[in-house]
Amino acid sequence: MEDNAMDEKRLVDAKPHTLSEKLSDSTIATEVTHADEPPPDSARGWLVVLGSFLVLMIGVGSVNSYGVYMHEYTHNVFPTTPASTISWIGCMQGALPNLFGIAAGVLVERFDPRAVIALGSVVSGGALMAASACKTPTGLMFTQGLLFGIGVSFMLTPAISLSAQWMDRYRALATGIAVTGGSIGGLWLSFASRAMIEHLGWQWSLRITGLVTLVAGCAFSPLMARRVAVQPREHIIDFSAMRNMRFLLLFCATVCNGGGYFLPYYFQPSYAVVVLGKDNAWGANITSILNAGSIAGRLLIGFAADFTGPLNSLLASIVVSAIAVLAMWLPCKSIGLLIASALLYGFVSGSVVSLVPVVTADLFGVKRLPSILGLLFISYAIGTVVSSPVGGKLLDEYGHGTDYTWLIVYGGLFFVLSAVLLMVLRISMSTRIIYRV
Repeated sequence: MEDNAMDEKRLVDAKPHTLSEKLSDSTIATEVTHADEPPPDSARGWLVVLGSFLVLMIGVGSVNSYGVYMHEYTHNVFPTTPASTISWIGCMQGALPNLFGIAAGVLVERFDPRAVIALGSVVSGGALMAASACKTPTGLMFTQGLLFGIGVSFMLTPAISLSAQWMDRYRALATGIAVTGGSIGGLWLSFASRAMIEHLGWQWSLRITGLVTLVAGCAFSPLMARRVAVQPREHIIDFSAMRNMRFLLLFCATVCNGGGYFLPYYFQPSYAVVVLGKDNAWGANITSILNAGSIAGRLLIGFAADFTGPLNSLLASIVVSAIAVLAMWLPCKSIGLLIASALLYGFVSGSVVSLVPVVTADLFGVKRLPSILGLLFISYAIGTVVSSPVGGKLLDEYGHGTDYTWLIVYGGLFFVLSAVLLMVLRISMSTRIIYRV
């Protein structure tokens, strides 16, 4: 198929260019839509998007608001414990939903996704309530970190993959709306958690949040039906995508995205207090600003990506993320510049989460999307594991708890490397500068 026909058919159906033929080791199969499958872009599909939005609001919202708890643990509950140790709680919250995403994807293909999401709600909600009884950072790592992260994995992968599965023409917008739930959840949970911690204590804040997660997740799960049936396969986990060079480029780029993504969410709140001398309320304020920017970014960039192309939009977002971290947060000496950095970073970083599934769907189709996304989400887990714990170590060892320079540089370089990898992927799809891909 020629370049000028690409806007009318998905990339998955396209004949590759010479450069991409050199980069690709396997062929991406074209999907066939069966007559008994519900049509995409239908009202039923938008109902699934609503369900995804609500599920991610309560699941991922807690992950995005962890900065409030990290500040509380580091400065009030466990003041003698290094920040690098406390950061492992948030690290596991961010890494495990992606690491266990491949298992969640397989479950969604083999069982009713509504049951999988309900199971995730029970596990994650119960983990937060169990965390309220913990007296040590180790206990919180096991409950608020490990168990909660596993529970969220059974909510994250189905919610994102089903939204993309039900949409075609408006896939980027729909996925953006769905993952916006995580930002909105992080926004109101940041204020709610800060208020509950101040008036009721951190234990009751965890109990209440856990109960809401359990009840709401089970209540929203009936909305989450699949659109296309998947035939059983010989291998439980299909690693064939790893033989495709485009997938490997996207995989490595998302490793870097995961490496840089959570550092501003986890450390900008304490930066406002420790470096700029603001009161504790500013920790929740910065977390909320990050999530507010992310809400707008996931919607607007998702809408634009349906016209400019998801890969083009993802690449631009990564470049601006690097600017927000290295050119704005690194030299920041005023609360105004920190707010601007948080708002801009939140705006573009939100699309990093929402556009990767859309790019994946364009490359590999929607039928196996849950399991392929689960495989791809491992890259986020790898990036997250080398993210906040190493950043916390840099802050402890080289910054002595107050100098964030090396932590910020470390996070910014992840986005620079990701931009390079995505540029190679972009060129493999087309060498034309103005081109929807």
